Order: sequence, then structure tokens, then C-alpha cells
Amino acid sequence: MKALKFNPLATYAALAAALMLAAPLAQAQDKKAVTPAEMNYQAGGSPLAAEPMYQSSNPKAPAMTVAEFESARKIYFERCAGCHGVLRKGATGKPLTPDLTQAKGTDYLKVFIAYGSPAGMPNWMTSGEMDEKTVDLMARYIQHDAPVPPEFGMAQMKQTWKVIVPPAQRPTKKMNNFNIENIFSTTLRDTGEVALIDGDTKKIINIVKTGYAVHISRTSASGRYLFVIGRDAKINMIDLWMPMPDNVAEVRIGLEARSVDTSKYKGKEGDFTDKLAIAGAYWPPQYVIMKGDTLEPMKIVSTRGMVVGTQEYHPEPRVASIVASHFKPEFVVNVKETGKTLMVDYSNLDALKVTEIGSAPFLHDGGWDSTKRYFMVAANNSNKISVIDAKEGKLAALVDVGKIPHPGRGANFIHPKFGPVWATGHLGSEKIALIGTDPVKHKNNAWKVVQYLEGQGGGNLFIKTHPKSKNLWVDTPLNPEAKIAQSIAVYDINNLDKKPEVLPIAEWAKLGEGAKRVVQPEYNKAGDEVWFAVWSAKNQESALVVVDDKTKKLKAVIKDPLLITPTGHFNVYNTQHDVY
Repeated sequence: MKALKFNPLATYAALAAALMLAAPLAQAQDKKAVTPAEMNYQAGGSPLAAEPMYQSSNPKAPAMTVAEFESARKIYFERCAGCHGVLRKGATGKPLTPDLTQAKGTDYLKVFIAYGSPAGMPNWMTSGEMDEKTVDLMARYIQHDAPVPPEFGMAQMKQTWKVIVPPAQRPTKKMNNFNIENIFSTTLRDTGEVALIDGDTKKIINIVKTGYAVHISRTSASGRYLFVIGRDAKINMIDLWMPMPDNVAEVRIGLEARSVDTSKYKGKEGDFTDKLAIAGAYWPPQYVIMKGDTLEPMKIVSTRGMVVGTQEYHPEPRVASIVASHFKPEFVVNVKETGKTLMVDYSNLDALKVTEIGSAPFLHDGGWDSTKRYFMVAANNSNKISVIDAKEGKLAALVDVGKIPHPGRGANFIHPKFGPVWATGHLGSEKIALIGTDPVKHKNNAWKVVQYLEGQGGGNLFIKTHPKSKNLWVDTPLNPEAKIAQSIAVYDINNLDKKPEVLPIAEWAKLGEGAKRVVQPEYNKAGDEVWFAVWSAKNQESALVVVDDKTKKLKAVIKDPLLITPTGHFNVYNTQHDVY
């Protein structure tokens, strides 16, 4: 079958006709236009691109060679699965199943892929991300049945589970002179490692092998163990008491993942500190509860189910953020596509109790308010913040915010006018939303946006302050303008009507060529330093930059050939105690 020529005149005519149709196929929900920042965020590569998958033959689909199908499959998981889902049944983007795509035809699909749509489909060809040949390839591919990744159950997990140093052979006390509470765990994204950095001396302690593109680092309740999880769903458990902190256990809980945490509750039901760990997978859609000292998988729970509101079945609702409650022996598990927060009672794994709280679809990341009672989680493509009351086990509020909120853990501080607030930035808006969080002393301000701050631009990923600081730090690493992506906006909490001070963090790093995106402000334990990753490509120099919080002056630049693509970094004490 001969491929159709991509005639520009015909394409523009088809584009005009396509945009008049009532049911645009591939546009993202609740979006009027896609920004470069959003496209960069959604197009993060998936580890599933490398997994062998089952391919069924659809006789109605356009012809593709095996090589073409395999090439298109990899492109889909690298660029498209984040919006449209692993099985192409829709996530933040519309479904791309053959019953829909075949009815539109190859020419129609090529128009949407190449030129995008005002409702949110990126313009893959005119942006330079794809060429004409690739557009044709993808238009044919999405008319075929979606290849299905393999499941990943207990047998597969046990095959990956390793106890490198058994608990009985580990130290009974701290065996090094490091100030453990001020260690930073820095993700080295493209090398599959984390760098443990001494926050006092600014020296690298150890480079620890982990999974690919570690998403987060979490500290156990005792502060002894560090847990990291890669996008390939590999969890590494690092013992900070060892003479040289290093891995003591590891396991894979799926094929793609983002979240891990450990039990923190100590109360009348028992002392569960450090007893359990939990991780959530993007694929398969499930969460796994493990032993806290060895990572031995004990319980797997699927998250497949019905979407809040529509009550339609969703086959792949991904597990996004997970935190441990301070009020009950519960894990707070946020399920992205179905818009459900699951309060998982871990006091008896043989009789697991789960409280299901519905809020809004596309739950993603979030953090506790200052009392650690209310979990503030972004329903990103619903443009809302869901407020979960961990003490009462219910939805406290749904707060409308800007376009695609992405708080990381957010930032808590006392607003001079409105009292306690929690702040989030946005991927699709330059606004920073400040939400009142005190329903007792500031009832009229609770669970409302009390103020919007003007930021540098869209593309924010993280926002940060500290109880001892009067500054609010906001990054914009995904903004398409280099000057904005390479700098940080700093707001004076006591004078929030004043424009922020913009600090040229990447310029201070004095690096050579490269994107030099500045990402994730993180405080040291004392709250007097703010650390930033200056993130360039794996073949270019990157760095960490340390700024004095009070003076906002450069304090140190950490460079080393081993610091390859540093992105997220987490201070042990602040992560252990949810300080943000």
C-alpha cells in the first residue's frame, strides 16, 4: 500500500475542515491551547518503550511493516502515552482506539498530528518535533490495536527482589560521621543513580546505583533509611547508618512508576514506624505494600475501576502521589485518571480496609498543609486542588486554581493578611495560587484562593519556603524562554504585592553550553540555604547551586563530572518531617 503524499495545500484545507468537526479526536480535555511547557512535561519518555508487547493484527488498519510498528510504538510511549494512556483509551487526552481513529482516516489524523488543534493537541510537525515521514507513521500506527504491556505480579516482583545486606548484618548504630539529617539525595536522571551530598561540606558522599530517572526520594520515619523509586518502578533502599551509605535492598513493583513512601504512624493501634513501605505504579495500575526493612512485596492492590463523576470504567488509572498519614495507620494513595484518593489502612494487611474518596480526575502531586492534617493534591488537568482531611477521612474541599497546577509538595507559610496558606504554581499559567488552610481561626479564608501572585511565566514545577524563612522560591524550568527557565523568582512573604526578585541561578553556575534549566528549590535542615539543580543534557555540564536564603546571594556551586543531569533533590530531615 503506497503512503499518501503530504500536500501542504490539501493539508491546510483538511485542517480547516477538521477543526470544524464536532468531535475532535486527539485534543486534551479542558484545555484551550497547549503551551510548550505542557508539551515538554507530558512528553516525558516512558520506560514501557523498551518492554516487549503483544501486537494483534487489525485487518482494517493501514499496512505497516513490523519495523514500522516497532518504531511507532517507541515514539508513542516517548511522546504520547502521557496524555492518551498506555492502552490509548484516554487519560488527560482523548481516546485513540481503532474504532475512533479508523473512522477518521489517515489524512485526517496526519493533520491533527502535524498541526495540532486549538483545544490542546500539540503541533508535532510544525514545532519541529516530528518530520513528515514520522507524522505519516504515527497516523497509521494509531489505527492499529494498541499493543498491551505485560502485567507485573507477585512472581515477577519476587524475581527482582534482592536483599543486599540483611537486617541482621546492618549496623546497630550510626557508623559514620556524616550529619545524616543534612544529607541531600540528588537524582542523576539519565545515569540511573542518586548522588548523596553532604549538606555541611557540599561534598559528594556516594553515587548510588538506582532505577532509571529516579522520580522522588523519601525518608523513613526514623530518618535512617532513604527510599528512591525510578520511572522503571525500581525501588532502592539506602541505609544511611552504614560507614558508606549504600543500597541494602531493591525490588521492582511494575514497569513504570512514580511514588514511594513508608509507614509513619505511632499510636493506640500500634507503632508502625519503619515497618512498611508502599509504592504505586503507572503500569500495571496498582500499588504494592512491602516490608519496611527488606522491601519484600506483601500485598498488591489494583486501581482499575470507575472514574469519579462519569462512573465510566478506566482500564489504566495510574497511581500518582502517595503519602503516609500522621493521624491513622493509613497511606494516602492518589489515583490519577479516576480522580480517587484511597485511604489505605495498613494495620491489618490480611483484612485490608480502603476508604475511597472521590474528588476530581487527574490527581497528581501534592503536600500536607502546615498541620499535616490536610493533604493538598493537584487534580492537574481539572485545574483544581483537592483537599483531603486525613483525620476525618473525607474530602474537605475542591478548590479551583489556574491551568495545570503542579505544586510538587507546595509551600506553607503565614500570609500577613490571610493567615496560614499553602501555595502552588502551574505548568500552564504564570500565576501562583495561595490557598487558605485554617478552617478554625481563619474560617472565611479556608479552602479558597486568597491571592494570586504574578510569576515569571508558565512551566513551573516546584515552589518552596521554610518555617524559618520569609522568602518564597518559584522555579520555571519548563518555560520555553531560556532566561526564564534558567532563573528563579523570589517573593517577600511579608510584602507579596511587590514584584519578585529574579536571580540568575544558571548564570551563577558558570557552565558551558546546554539547556541549564533551574529546577526544584530545596532547603537545608537549618533553613538558611536553598539548593537548586542546574540541569543540562547528559553530554553537557550540570551543577548544583547553593544560595543564602537571607541575603539571596550565591554561597556555593557544586560541580563534578559525576553530576550528570541532576534534577530533583531532597534534604533528609525536611523530607522525613514534611517540612515545606
